[in-house]
Amino acid sequence: MKKNQKKKYLIPATVCLFIIAGLVYYYFFSAISTKPDTQYIYVDADDNIDSVYNHLESVASAHGMRAFRILSRHSQYEDHIRTGRYEVSTSTGAFQLFRHMKNGMQKPVNLTIPSVRTMDKLAAELSKRLMLDSTTLYKAFTDDTLLQRLGYTKETIPALFIPNTYDIYWNISLEKFLERMQNENRKFWDDGRTAKAKQLKLSPVEVITLASIVDEETTNDSEKPKVAGMYYNRLNFRDQEYPQGMPLQADPTIKFALGDFELRRIYHNMLTINSPYNTYKNTGLPPGPIRIPTVAGIDAVLNLEHHNYLYMCAKEDFSGTHNFARTYQEHLQNAARYSKALNNRGIK
Repeated sequence: MKKNQKKKYLIPATVCLFIIAGLVYYYFFSAISTKPDTQYIYVDADDNIDSVYNHLESVASAHGMRAFRILSRHSQYEDHIRTGRYEVSTSTGAFQLFRHMKNGMQKPVNLTIPSVRTMDKLAAELSKRLMLDSTTLYKAFTDDTLLQRLGYTKETIPALFIPNTYDIYWNISLEKFLERMQNENRKFWDDGRTAKAKQLKLSPVEVITLASIVDEETTNDSEKPKVAGMYYNRLNFRDQEYPQGMPLQADPTIKFALGDFELRRIYHNMLTINSPYNTYKNTGLPPGPIRIPTVAGIDAVLNLEHHNYLYMCAKEDFSGTHNFARTYQEHLQNAARYSKALNNRGIK
């Protein structure tokens, strides 16, 4: 009799346990996302529990949201919300997501430093990928005290940023971000690159400044060492006409000085602008980079082509490459052909 009574209660109890286990799995461990691919939840410093729920509701199932709310209520999560970028894959359960968000176990961002011309543009681009806003970033890039501590000035700060891709946490602080960029810069300037710069008698900042001009002159990576060699020849050229050195006479620096990067032609009256970036009036390199150069541009300077060219002019076929010349007379012939091609196309 007793055995039959035990069986009578054991079977329903087992069924109940299976039902409870199934419900627990369904609510807390089955996939919370309703999306077919991986999603990310961004929690910033202004978020409260209600806004966190709103973020989740855009990707979560009804049962997943219910489970997340239960976990939140019983753990005082609303008093300990942590910023970050949290991954919600197609297999992430409510319990796993909650644990990650509660403990700040976020997924890093693949941040690519863009090769942009100005620091306000860099700030704007970085703010799209990080929790830091563009105003905060730009203020840092123009803060003399902070820049001095980093070893840069407003003019040279673009040289800090090496345009590679880095794994960085979305909610990284400004201080940690700048520290990370300094560390990556030091890694980039390894013994090999440093030795090549010394051989050219250029500092890393000077190499990057020259590379920024080379990048503006051509997007053809194979031609960049030749362009770099031409400008390097000008930097080191001395004669009776140029006892202090030959001006670089780089058109991209005029565009930078004018703040007009859409110019297709540089006219003579533009060359008189009073700016330290006017390399027609001033000898030597400008005060700093005119953009964040590409790694290809930097390495083109470090591995520049040694030749005797002092002049170059864009080819009249608009291929993006250049005609090079050793003498000014030869250069004038190249320039005349290019000018004629511009006129034929009606390019002002």
